[in-house]
Amino acid sequence: MSTRMAIFFFIVLVVVPLAPAKNKKKQELPNSVLSAQTVGVVIYPAAGEPLTNPTANRTARDNVQNAIAKWGRFRVVPDAQTADLIVAVQKGHTSGPTIHNSRADAQPVIFDGGVPSAAQHGRSPDLTNPVGGPPDRGPNISNDAGWSEDSFEVYMGGVDYPLDAPPVWHYVAKDALNGPQVTAVE
Repeated sequence: MSTRMAIFFFIVLVVVPLAPAKNKKKQELPNSVLSAQTVGVVIYPAAGEPLTNPTANRTARDNVQNAIAKWGRFRVVPDAQTADLIVAVQKGHTSGPTIHNSRADAQPVIFDGGVPSAAQHGRSPDLTNPVGGPPDRGPNISNDAGWSEDSFEVYMGGVDYPLDAPPVWHYVAKDALNGPQVTAVE
């Protein structure tokens, strides 16, 4: 074997594996997300749910809130307007009769003692910019095709109309918002 071949094999077999590896791990989230301390979980405003399960989005929101609280990384706050991050959830469903603006999706007011009140008084500020006047907040039924997969989107808090900005992170998968192991939070 020639001297050149011996040197080549020495370099390939000994020197290359010892060379420092390039750091391939990228930071996927902005620092503002990584330094956040509070999270508000809301139902995406345009979310509909099947007429056969009008509490699907509320259940998904509750599952996400519980999973985030159990994780312990963030403190869940009841008012999304005061949160560092806002998580918008929407439960997937197949086509068919769909209810929008369901009263079942209204988040109860939480007092300092943690006891929810019986009713929501007034309405919370909009998280999206109302175009063309105030939106119709009454429940209505349509025949939508709907999303078949659950949606979990993270938005930056502390800004006007945070849900009008692009999400900083999103996760879409079938049954991703089902509890007790909420895949979207994991």
